[in-house]
Amino acid sequence: MTVAATDRYAALMDVVRHRMTNRAFAPGEIPREHFELILEAARHAPSGANSQPWHYIIVTDLAVKQTIGQCFVDEQQHRARLRMGFPTPNYNGVKTAPGLIVIVADFRFVRAFPVLNDGSDLDRLYQQNAERILLQSVAASTMCAHLAAAALGYAVWWITAIGQEDIQRRVRPLLGVPEPLAIIDVMCFGPPLKPSYKRWKKTLPQIMSWDRFDPANFLTDAEIDDWIKTQRHKVMYRDESKVD
Repeated sequence: MTVAATDRYAALMDVVRHRMTNRAFAPGEIPREHFELILEAARHAPSGANSQPWHYIIVTDLAVKQTIGQCFVDEQQHRARLRMGFPTPNYNGVKTAPGLIVIVADFRFVRAFPVLNDGSDLDRLYQQNAERILLQSVAASTMCAHLAAAALGYAVWWITAIGQEDIQRRVRPLLGVPEPLAIIDVMCFGPPLKPSYKRWKKTLPQIMSWDRFDPANFLTDAEIDDWIKTQRHKVMYRDESKVD
């Protein structure tokens, strides 16, 4: 590896390691140029069939931010009433995030991937796979946007809106999103109100195998259930250095 390649990798990893989630942002204004730099990175992401099935809506209207944030607060309260036991974060930070971008996906592009379109059982399997391809494509683009925001010195927050019909119903008309398209994610970013902190990550040996899957890294259903019960609440929102 050349020195130049090593330097580029080091620069990339500096951004990757310092892309940290924060859910409370200091007040301020994001320059228009920064929004464009972030989405310039997003548009270069890979996608299935090079379909690029994404669109990004920059939200600057404070009232719209309040509505979007309240949608997630309401969802949080709904989960609590259902007693899901899921450690949901405080979504009020969405309402005051200096940078807020809504990610829209066009699911009609599943037709660009291998499908039969004949309504058969086999076609349903191909349709499911096509939807996964589309979601992976949008996620790749969104991740590029997050890394670009981190490179500009911002803390970021990735919020998933897949399947939350109330958000679709309430926010779609505010943003003029056409009916075939779906609001899929929300990206908040800005200077952090408090210092960001690194969350727990698995070690490299835990996620890597050579040639064949390492059986040592396979978790049983019981082990996963135990992890959810005893560890999930620790690693989701705590500083890595404070995880038991």
